[in-house]
Amino acid sequence: MQEFNKQKIFWHSRRGMLELDLLLVPFATEAFSGLSNQDQLLYSDLLEQEDQDLFAWLMQQSEPEELRFKHMIQLILAHNNKSYYTKRISALVPPPDGRRVSGHGPKPR
Repeated sequence: MQEFNKQKIFWHSRRGMLELDLLLVPFATEAFSGLSNQDQLLYSDLLEQEDQDLFAWLMQQSEPEELRFKHMIQLILAHNNKSYYTKRISALVPPPDGRRVSGHGPKPR
């Protein structure tokens, strides 16, 4: 079983293109360690692809020629959707103790 350097994966996930960084960095920091070894290897291989290709695949403008990457693209997009909705819900729902968080939630009485 291959061990991955998580710092290296993190830095390879930073591409310098905002759209890619917003998808890949959270996936690398929040989901990568929970992937199977096979999926970790697949993600590592995906990071070797060109930025233009990654952008087109992640924006669903085209599909990768290598079908094995479709699975990883789906995982990244699903993680992004989950993160987005989790953040949106937590911003709308006040904490149980009624405290305001960043101006959200009911005003204390």
